Amino acid sequence: MDDDFCVNALKGALRKHNSPEIFNTDQGAQYTGNAFTGTLKERGIKISMDGKGRCMDNIFIERLWRSVKYEKIFLEEFETVTELIAGLKEYFEFYNFERPH
Repeated sequence: MDDDFCVNALKGALRKHNSPEIFNTDQGAQYTGNAFTGTLKERGIKISMDGKGRCMDNIFIERLWRSVKYEKIFLEEFETVTELIAGLKEYFEFYNFERPH
């Protein structure tokens, strides 16, 4: 797998935001390569990686984003980022306080 996208996204985020103390990822090839880990190390960011086979660690967030996509994003057309943000706020209000789980 090519890591260029992930490395560029990481560098862009680090330019825009303060560096975290710790960065957690899974052990995908795009995250374990020297380009990605080197970018973190250059900035003194500690690296935390999930253990192999720990797919259950993020199952809850994976299910959440599946719900967001299928119950909101794929059903509506958002013309602007502002509309998307408003739609997501509306959805999370529904998700957290009304939606049966």
